Amino acid sequence: MARGARPRPLGAREAQCGPQRGRLAVQRPPAARGVPPRSAGRALAAVGRRRAPRASRGRAWSGGPRSGPWEPHPRALERAHHHHHPPTPPARSAPRSATRAAPVAARASADEGLTSDVSRRGLLRGASAASAAAAALAVRPLPAAAAVVTADWEQVTLPLDPGVVLLDIGFVGSNPQKGYLLGSRETLLETLDGGRTWAPRTLPASTRDEGFNYRFNSVSFTGDEGWIVGKPAILLHTVDGGANWERVPLSAKLPGTPILIEALPGKAGQAELTTDAGAVYVTDNAANTWTAAVQETVDATLNRTVSSGISGASYYEGSFSNVARSPAGDYVAVSSRGNFYMTWSPGQTYWQPHNRPTGRRIQNMGWAPGGKLWLSTRGGDVFFGSPSDEKFDQVKLGSRGFGILDVGFADPNLGFACGGSGSLFRTEDGGASWKRDRSADAVAGNLYAVEFSAAGDGFILGNDGILLRYIKSA
Repeated sequence: MARGARPRPLGAREAQCGPQRGRLAVQRPPAARGVPPRSAGRALAAVGRRRAPRASRGRAWSGGPRSGPWEPHPRALERAHHHHHPPTPPARSAPRSATRAAPVAARASADEGLTSDVSRRGLLRGASAASAAAAALAVRPLPAAAAVVTADWEQVTLPLDPGVVLLDIGFVGSNPQKGYLLGSRETLLETLDGGRTWAPRTLPASTRDEGFNYRFNSVSFTGDEGWIVGKPAILLHTVDGGANWERVPLSAKLPGTPILIEALPGKAGQAELTTDAGAVYVTDNAANTWTAAVQETVDATLNRTVSSGISGASYYEGSFSNVARSPAGDYVAVSSRGNFYMTWSPGQTYWQPHNRPTGRRIQNMGWAPGGKLWLSTRGGDVFFGSPSDEKFDQVKLGSRGFGILDVGFADPNLGFACGGSGSLFRTEDGGASWKRDRSADAVAGNLYAVEFSAAGDGFILGNDGILLRYIKSA
């Protein structure tokens, strides 16, 4: 779907196609950075008419990118100049990297007595380009990286290639302003201002295998120590807040794909890793060794309990579609077909299977305040219940048939639910009642992940590189 086009409304079955993720739920063309608004383009064109010397007509603009807090996009400059002075390649043009030095070089040539017409033209062109950059700066909107979508959320512009799927976001424990955004195609973005702006971060070649295009699934920090896992199986570790990352080898016999990593507080080097096959491993020595927390495979558990009345257990395909971990370390996972769900708590030797509370298949599950579970179906229904039994109560949400892909809470009362075709809902009573935020209908894509940090900073991830940032607390 092209960016800016309104998506075709999703039906109940189509909405289930939203990506699913790890911690909260396992599974655009970006706007060009630095492109000045239309008013800036007119200002640049006016500057071109007013300041460009007559003798320079018919010659290519020798200017290029300039320093400063904001730079006009080269294509915008080219269009403004081309509109008034169609360029023809000069006999000798300065390289882009020499742009900033052009005015200085022209002045130096004059001081040395080189008063050729070419030097004078270079000086005038440099002055004209500097004036154009100043004019563009004067009309630059602040902040340029985000646009308010609703009273609670703004959409952040990201430097992403088309087709990238965002998968997780996490912030450094010792510095809440510094964080990382993960996705497919080895996407790793870094922010230093709490998520208002993001920049690409390239990992050293030593951390990646040549020929693999990694999909980073999950990130977690405690203090300055952080972890990243992805597919094909990869584990990255940092002890300095992400300034440096090193790769930690994983066994080739690891069952399933790592989809969730949790940095554990307390002693340094502790982490908990979960795969889509239900394996849970714990380390307390920076991943030098791992201990299996689940003693029985999910397949073995289901084979043993298939006669106990778990509907759909015989259709288990060997993996979970979603896995969510509570702050207390309890897990809930949804089978790949959505036929049933399973729970696991520290100390248990195997996953506990449960029947779904409704005839519709499960879309996603996660943890709500007070240790409760929330559950959404592929028809857009939402239920809340206790993990100790299979009793769930449906809440009235009004999804209009669009699948609800994730639910997240900022505190025990305030929460948000998101789903297909920009569906966004808000609760102020812990999920007992919900109100639809119609302003989010303008978001051109499915919203599939809601995440809030311990500090109350919130983000919503969507397809086509959509990132919404919570601004109510700003």
